[in-house]
Amino acid sequence: MVNRVGPIGVFDSGYGGLTILRQIHKAMPQYDYLYLGDNARAPYGTRSFDVVYEFTLQAVRYLFGQGCHLVILACNTASAKALRTIQQKDLPHLAPQRRVLGVIRPTVEVVSSISQTRHVGIMATPGTIRSRTYELEIAKLSPDIQVTGEACPMWVPLVENEEYDSPGADYFVRTRIENLLSCDPLIDSVILGCTHYPLLLGKIHQYMPQGVHVIEQGNYVAQSLKDYLERHPEMKEHITTGGTTRFLTTEQAEAFQAKAVVFMGETKLDASQQLVAERIFLK
Repeated sequence: MVNRVGPIGVFDSGYGGLTILRQIHKAMPQYDYLYLGDNARAPYGTRSFDVVYEFTLQAVRYLFGQGCHLVILACNTASAKALRTIQQKDLPHLAPQRRVLGVIRPTVEVVSSISQTRHVGIMATPGTIRSRTYELEIAKLSPDIQVTGEACPMWVPLVENEEYDSPGADYFVRTRIENLLSCDPLIDSVILGCTHYPLLLGKIHQYMPQGVHVIEQGNYVAQSLKDYLERHPEMKEHITTGGTTRFLTTEQAEAFQAKAVVFMGETKLDASQQLVAERIFLK
């Protein structure tokens, strides 16, 4: 851990975290970023707490080794199953001056100001729903809010297989929304608790009743990170500002590049850059 300065690390089990990186880059294009996708071992959503923790810690260690003083877990499953343990157990002896942040807390912090009925829905992977992390975090900040979760096991495969805009996606999106709202018709705000789901926004808005607010994570995570850095100038001193973005994957680099373009959308990287990935191995 000898590097004095380095990029902001962004980690996800797959491609979804690129939707978070896209918004962070848009809000703060001056910083350098290093994205790591553990695509070879994705998805994390069906794995146990212990395995997700082990894999996530491996990624954090790797990014620290690349000079990152700040790492964002741009993955709801990793944020739900591994973040707290890494923050409390590992950072104090591994790298006490470095920080690991997640995507759940920034999302939860905006719920109270959005929901009028105080009934909120969570649509996420089965692993995130089972963890009850959103419920627990919302209860800490807004104990008056009633939370209902709906697991959407087919949504990530739809996105990963680039079927998110196909007619076949309609059934899976519509039925999950109907299930959620039938459990609690008073829901007026729905958190998309998976970083893949922004690619399904067209279908989600199509089937979500008018008046129900859809809370997409990317913008809130980006703004929260921007505020964090303003409040912690000592961390900003450890972040390089070359405006570059590098991509690492544990899968075949060519396969990653082809899909990553879809998730990054219209993000404009530096004119001299292209979305080129490098394959690495975690252990």
